[in-house]
Amino acid sequence: MNKGYTNGIILDIDGTIWNTTGIVAVAWNKAIEKSGLDAKKVNAQMLQQEFGKTMDVIAQDLWPNLSKADQDKLMSYCCTEEQIEIKNNTIDITYPGVVESIKELSTMQNLYIVSNCQSGYIELTMEKTGITPYIKDFECFGRTGKAKAENIQILCSRNNITAPIYVGDTQGDCDACRQAEIPFIWASYGFGKAEKYFDKIDRFEDLKKIVASLNSN
Repeated sequence: MNKGYTNGIILDIDGTIWNTTGIVAVAWNKAIEKSGLDAKKVNAQMLQQEFGKTMDVIAQDLWPNLSKADQDKLMSYCCTEEQIEIKNNTIDITYPGVVESIKELSTMQNLYIVSNCQSGYIELTMEKTGITPYIKDFECFGRTGKAKAENIQILCSRNNITAPIYVGDTQGDCDACRQAEIPFIWASYGFGKAEKYFDKIDRFEDLKKIVASLNSN
Protein backbone atom coordinates (compact mmCIF):
# COMPACT_ATOMS: atom_id res chain seq x y z
CA MET A 1 0.00 0.00 0.00
CA ASN A 2 1.06 3.58 -0.66
CA LYS A 3 1.64 4.91 2.85
CA GLY A 4 0.07 8.20 1.87
CA TYR A 5 -3.30 6.81 0.87
CA THR A 6 -6.19 4.69 2.12
CA ASN A 7 -9.66 4.02 0.76
CA GLY A 8 -11.12 2.00 3.64
CA ILE A 9 -10.76 1.74 7.42
CA ILE A 10 -11.53 -1.69 8.90
CA LEU A 11 -12.17 -1.87 12.64
CA ASP A 12 -11.88 -4.62 15.21
CA ILE A 13 -14.51 -4.67 17.99
CA ASP A 14 -13.38 -6.04 21.36
CA GLY A 15 -10.50 -4.04 22.80
CA THR A 16 -10.90 -1.45 20.04
CA ILE A 17 -14.51 -0.19 20.05
CA TRP A 18 -15.58 -1.43 23.48
CA ASN A 19 -14.84 -3.77 26.40
CA THR A 20 -17.56 -6.36 27.05
CA THR A 21 -15.42 -8.78 29.06
CA GLY A 22 -17.09 -8.10 32.42
CA ILE A 23 -20.56 -8.57 30.96
CA VAL A 24 -19.54 -11.57 28.88
CA ALA A 25 -17.94 -13.30 31.88
CA VAL A 26 -21.27 -13.13 33.73
CA ALA A 27 -23.10 -14.48 30.69
CA TRP A 28 -20.69 -17.31 30.02
CA ASN A 29 -20.72 -18.42 33.65
CA LYS A 30 -24.52 -18.62 33.47
CA ALA A 31 -24.15 -20.79 30.37
CA ILE A 32 -21.58 -23.02 32.08
CA GLU A 33 -23.92 -23.55 35.05
CA LYS A 34 -26.89 -24.34 32.79
CA SER A 35 -24.87 -26.71 30.60
CA GLY A 36 -24.06 -29.16 33.39
CA LEU A 37 -20.66 -29.73 31.77
CA ASP A 38 -17.43 -30.04 33.75
CA ALA A 39 -16.10 -26.66 32.59
CA LYS A 40 -14.22 -24.07 34.60
CA LYS A 41 -15.80 -20.66 34.99
CA VAL A 42 -14.29 -17.54 33.47
CA ASN A 43 -13.55 -13.97 34.47
CA ALA A 44 -12.92 -10.71 32.60
CA GLN A 45 -9.13 -11.06 32.79
CA MET A 46 -9.21 -14.52 31.24
CA LEU A 47 -11.44 -13.29 28.44
CA GLN A 48 -9.17 -10.36 27.66
CA GLN A 49 -6.44 -12.90 26.93
CA GLU A 50 -8.76 -14.85 24.62
CA PHE A 51 -10.80 -12.22 22.79
CA GLY A 52 -9.55 -11.71 19.26
CA LYS A 53 -9.16 -15.44 18.66
CA THR A 54 -11.78 -17.46 16.75
CA MET A 55 -14.55 -18.99 18.86
CA ASP A 56 -13.32 -22.58 18.39
CA VAL A 57 -9.81 -21.66 19.57
CA ILE A 58 -11.20 -19.85 22.62
CA ALA A 59 -13.21 -22.96 23.54
CA GLN A 60 -10.10 -25.15 23.21
CA ASP A 61 -8.07 -22.76 25.36
CA LEU A 62 -10.65 -22.44 28.12
CA TRP A 63 -11.97 -25.99 28.30
CA PRO A 64 -9.30 -28.42 27.04
CA ASN A 65 -10.80 -31.20 29.16
CA LEU A 66 -13.99 -31.24 27.07
CA SER A 67 -14.49 -33.09 23.82
CA LYS A 68 -14.70 -31.01 20.64
CA ALA A 69 -18.45 -31.68 20.52
CA ASP A 70 -18.91 -30.44 24.10
CA GLN A 71 -16.68 -27.43 23.48
CA ASP A 72 -18.84 -26.48 20.49
CA LYS A 73 -22.03 -27.06 22.47
CA LEU A 74 -20.84 -24.96 25.41
CA MET A 75 -19.64 -22.14 23.17
CA SER A 76 -23.05 -22.08 21.52
CA TYR A 77 -24.69 -21.76 24.95
CA CYS A 78 -22.21 -19.03 25.88
CA CYS A 79 -22.93 -17.03 22.73
CA THR A 80 -26.68 -17.23 23.37
CA GLU A 81 -26.33 -15.97 26.94
CA GLU A 82 -23.85 -13.33 25.82
CA GLN A 83 -26.27 -11.88 23.26
CA ILE A 84 -28.96 -11.62 25.95
CA GLU A 85 -26.63 -10.04 28.52
CA ILE A 86 -25.22 -7.46 26.09
CA LYS A 87 -28.65 -6.64 24.70
CA ASN A 88 -29.94 -5.97 28.23
CA ASN A 89 -26.88 -3.97 29.28
CA THR A 90 -27.49 -0.29 30.03
CA ILE A 91 -23.90 0.70 30.98
CA ASP A 92 -21.73 2.50 28.43
CA ILE A 93 -18.84 0.10 27.74
CA THR A 94 -17.44 1.85 24.67
CA TYR A 95 -13.97 3.37 24.96
CA PRO A 96 -13.90 7.17 25.29
CA GLY A 97 -14.52 9.08 22.09
CA VAL A 98 -15.29 6.04 19.94
CA VAL A 99 -18.84 6.80 18.81
CA GLU A 100 -18.18 10.50 18.15
CA SER A 101 -14.97 9.68 16.27
CA ILE A 102 -16.65 7.02 14.14
CA LYS A 103 -19.30 9.57 13.11
CA GLU A 104 -16.59 12.04 12.13
CA LEU A 105 -14.40 9.44 10.43
CA SER A 106 -17.35 8.29 8.30
CA THR A 107 -17.30 11.71 6.59
CA MET A 108 -13.62 11.16 5.70
CA GLN A 109 -13.51 7.47 4.73
CA ASN A 110 -15.68 4.39 4.37
CA LEU A 111 -15.70 2.35 7.60
CA TYR A 112 -15.96 -1.43 7.95
CA ILE A 113 -15.72 -4.09 10.67
CA VAL A 114 -14.01 -7.50 10.62
CA SER A 115 -14.03 -9.61 13.77
CA ASN A 116 -13.38 -13.21 14.83
CA CYS A 117 -16.76 -13.18 16.60
CA GLN A 118 -19.91 -15.26 16.22
CA SER A 119 -22.75 -14.37 13.84
CA GLY A 120 -24.96 -11.58 15.15
CA TYR A 121 -22.32 -10.00 17.39
CA ILE A 122 -21.31 -7.24 14.99
CA GLU A 123 -24.93 -6.31 14.36
CA LEU A 124 -25.56 -6.17 18.13
CA THR A 125 -22.44 -4.05 18.65
CA MET A 126 -23.54 -1.57 16.01
CA GLU A 127 -27.07 -1.45 17.41
CA LYS A 128 -25.97 -0.90 21.02
CA THR A 129 -23.43 1.79 20.15
CA GLY A 130 -25.57 3.51 17.51
CA ILE A 131 -22.92 3.22 14.79
CA THR A 132 -24.95 1.17 12.29
CA PRO A 133 -25.42 4.10 9.85
CA TYR A 134 -21.66 4.66 9.66
CA ILE A 135 -20.48 1.10 8.88
CA LYS A 136 -20.57 0.19 5.19
CA ASP A 137 -20.05 -3.57 5.53
CA PHE A 138 -18.72 -6.22 7.92
CA GLU A 139 -17.53 -9.81 8.06
CA CYS A 140 -16.87 -12.35 10.81
CA PHE A 141 -15.72 -15.88 11.63
CA GLY A 142 -19.25 -16.93 12.59
CA ARG A 143 -20.53 -16.23 9.11
CA THR A 144 -17.66 -17.55 6.97
CA GLY A 145 -15.87 -20.02 9.25
CA LYS A 146 -12.65 -18.32 8.17
CA ALA A 147 -9.97 -16.53 10.20
CA LYS A 148 -9.46 -12.77 10.27
CA ALA A 149 -6.90 -12.48 7.45
CA GLU A 150 -9.20 -14.27 5.00
CA ASN A 151 -12.23 -12.27 6.14
CA ILE A 152 -10.32 -9.03 5.62
CA GLN A 153 -9.55 -10.15 2.08
CA ILE A 154 -13.17 -11.19 1.47
CA LEU A 155 -14.49 -7.83 2.68
CA CYS A 156 -11.91 -5.87 0.65
CA SER A 157 -12.73 -7.81 -2.50
CA ARG A 158 -16.48 -7.37 -2.00
CA ASN A 159 -16.15 -3.61 -1.52
CA ASN A 160 -13.29 -2.93 -3.94
CA ILE A 161 -11.06 -1.65 -1.12
CA THR A 162 -7.65 -1.47 -2.75
CA ALA A 163 -5.77 0.35 0.04
CA PRO A 164 -7.26 -0.62 3.43
CA ILE A 165 -5.95 -0.12 6.93
CA TYR A 166 -6.99 -2.26 9.90
CA VAL A 167 -7.33 -1.04 13.49
CA GLY A 168 -7.05 -3.63 16.26
CA ASP A 169 -5.48 -4.23 19.65
CA THR A 170 -3.64 -7.57 19.68
CA GLN A 171 -0.68 -9.32 18.11
CA GLY A 172 -3.22 -11.67 16.51
CA ASP A 173 -4.71 -8.69 14.70
CA CYS A 174 -1.23 -7.61 13.66
CA ASP A 175 -0.42 -11.11 12.36
CA ALA A 176 -3.69 -11.24 10.41
CA CYS A 177 -2.86 -7.93 8.76
CA ARG A 178 0.61 -9.15 7.85
CA GLN A 179 -0.97 -12.25 6.30
CA ALA A 180 -3.53 -10.14 4.43
CA GLU A 181 -0.73 -7.72 3.44
CA ILE A 182 -2.39 -4.58 4.79
CA PRO A 183 -1.15 -1.94 7.27
CA PHE A 184 -2.05 -2.43 10.92
CA ILE A 185 -2.80 0.36 13.40
CA TRP A 186 -2.41 -0.80 17.00
CA ALA A 187 -4.98 0.40 19.57
CA SER A 188 -2.58 0.43 22.54
CA TYR A 189 -5.41 1.01 25.05
CA GLY A 190 -6.96 -2.39 24.29
CA PHE A 191 -6.34 -5.94 25.50
CA GLY A 192 -2.97 -6.84 24.05
CA LYS A 193 0.45 -5.88 22.76
CA ALA A 194 1.62 -5.69 19.16
CA GLU A 195 4.88 -5.37 17.27
CA LYS A 196 5.81 -3.97 13.86
CA TYR A 197 2.67 -1.91 13.41
CA PHE A 198 2.18 0.79 10.74
CA ASP A 199 1.05 3.27 13.39
CA LYS A 200 -0.52 3.26 16.85
CA ILE A 201 -3.28 5.09 18.71
CA ASP A 202 -3.37 5.62 22.47
CA ARG A 203 -6.98 6.83 22.27
CA PHE A 204 -9.51 6.00 19.58
CA GLU A 205 -9.85 9.66 18.56
CA ASP A 206 -6.15 9.64 17.56
CA LEU A 207 -7.28 7.73 14.48
CA LYS A 208 -8.78 10.92 13.07
CA LYS A 209 -5.33 12.54 12.81
CA ILE A 210 -3.86 9.51 11.06
CA VAL A 211 -6.69 9.34 8.52
CA ALA A 212 -6.60 13.10 7.92
CA SER A 213 -2.86 12.82 7.27
CA LEU A 214 -3.34 9.92 4.84
CA ASN A 215 -6.12 11.77 3.05
CA SER A 216 -3.99 14.89 2.64
CA ASN A 217 -1.12 13.09 0.90
